[in-house]
Amino acid sequence: NSPERARTPAIRVLNDPALDGPTNMARDEALLVRVGKLESPPTLRLYQWEPPTISLGYFQPYAEYESLPPPAGRLAVVRRTTGGGAILHDMELTYSLTLPTNHPLLARGASRLYELAHDAIIAALASFGTHAARGGQTDDSGAARGPFFCFDRRHCYDVLLEHNKIVGSAQRRTREAILQHGSIILANRYDQQSTGVLVQPFADAVQRTRSLLVDRLSEHAGTVSFVPGNWSQEELSHSSTLIPKYAGAEGTQRT
Repeated sequence: NSPERARTPAIRVLNDPALDGPTNMARDEALLVRVGKLESPPTLRLYQWEPPTISLGYFQPYAEYESLPPPAGRLAVVRRTTGGGAILHDMELTYSLTLPTNHPLLARGASRLYELAHDAIIAALASFGTHAARGGQTDDSGAARGPFFCFDRRHCYDVLLEHNKIVGSAQRRTREAILQHGSIILANRYDQQSTGVLVQPFADAVQRTRSLLVDRLSEHAGTVSFVPGNWSQEELSHSSTLIPKYAGAEGTQRT
């Protein structure tokens, strides 16, 4: 590493196993709070979902989920801290990138994170022979409006495989930190999900994508390095206190 790269605080990489929806969302929120307070380092978290879960955007009425036909309407459901459309999380790799607002990667604005993450994902998927690209066009969807499913919406930073959206991301911003998380659809088994099937077998593909994404992010991030890390006991304790918020009906079933 160059001296300049060494002086830039590294981003910790956490590789989580497949977890349920409330645990996943609690861990992301704990990182947002703690990174903002400088109690945790800037963090890239890679994770999966078990069981398959619908995550509602922060502003989406629960009644829209209740009206879903099966199989999606019978899946577990959780509400995200970010806006946008619902996502059916199944055969995917999810990432979250949490940075303090003064981080060098935010020097060009928060939208730079979309460019960075999605271009790195495109480069990672190219290793599978997949020719994905940013869509370049935005429809009239917003944080609180648009089709029910996120992958039926379009933003200029979304990653498309032909005409199918396979990567979408959203942000939650506070005065102290920014959380960006997004789904990378690697395969599917539900008609209500994106049809841009990429690679099989899924288990092998997701492990390769974890490694490739870190490598490509490191290349695209310039002087910022990514280093493997672990959860602290304080972080896990903090996230455990947030699980009831995401598991309870009060937040999830909001109208």
